[in-house]
Amino acid sequence: MKKANSTTIMKKKWSLKTFRRYYALSLMAVPAVLYLLLNNYLPLLGLSIAFKKVNYVDGIWKSPWCGWDNFRFLFLTPDAYTITRNTICYNLVFILLGIPSAVFIAILLNELRGRFLPRLYQSSLIIPYLISFTVVGYIVYAFLSPDYGIANLFLEKVLGREAVNWYAEAAKWPPVLVFVNLWKNCGYSSVMYLAAIMGIDATYYEAAMLDGASRWQKIRYITLPSIQPVIIMLLLLNIGRIFYADFGLFYQTTMNSGLLHSTTNVIDTYVYRALLTTGDIGMSAAAGCYQSVIGFVLVLGANLLTRKYSSENALF
Repeated sequence: MKKANSTTIMKKKWSLKTFRRYYALSLMAVPAVLYLLLNNYLPLLGLSIAFKKVNYVDGIWKSPWCGWDNFRFLFLTPDAYTITRNTICYNLVFILLGIPSAVFIAILLNELRGRFLPRLYQSSLIIPYLISFTVVGYIVYAFLSPDYGIANLFLEKVLGREAVNWYAEAAKWPPVLVFVNLWKNCGYSSVMYLAAIMGIDATYYEAAMLDGASRWQKIRYITLPSIQPVIIMLLLLNIGRIFYADFGLFYQTTMNSGLLHSTTNVIDTYVYRALLTTGDIGMSAAAGCYQSVIGFVLVLGANLLTRKYSSENALF
């Protein structure tokens, strides 16, 4: 008993001593901890809205519970299959094309020599990520406008074909949305891979050069294996958001055209339109809860598979 008490006292003394030693770093961490508590953990109390029939007169806490009624909105609606299919398929394509494209851009930037050109290209690639989707929507409209769009002028004047009413033909929008997503996000994603590439020990490349390795062999046997942990980590995080859709991409870029809903309507845009119609925030909270739970399960599953085949690359 005395031994246990002495151990506890030693731990307390050690913790106080450690805190006093690193109190400056602890104080620096306070804003970040408060941000996480207020922005990430405190809103978790709002999950109760997903199981309530919110009455604005009584308030959120006094509103009656409704069980799973809010979730039935997503699963029993006639559009449930369409919005789920669109959300999953688009995100799968974004992952399959986005990660290799970002890695390819990062490798190209790393191969550039000098100071001016790499910085110029890197800044140019990040600019699309900083543009809001409201502006992106009008840029896309400048290309696809039925009357004065650049795409239709090219079809008519150069190829001699009829103009296309892009905002009325849903089948033509999947490749457009994929291209816009890649154009907007690949530059920003490549920065993370470029940082990982720049962290590779230069002696590996020097040894490979002495052995007569070509540039492609250096990339294949040194660069790609070295950044593999970063690729897997970002892949797992993207899998966790496979049930989330970029609202601006699917709502602003398509100009909210009702004729395109069969191929552009996703869970986020569907809930938003329904919220505007019914004003039921419980339904919106249920959709967010559903997306979060599924994403959490997918991250755990993907991490278990990663740990099974490559334990050193697992997140946890």
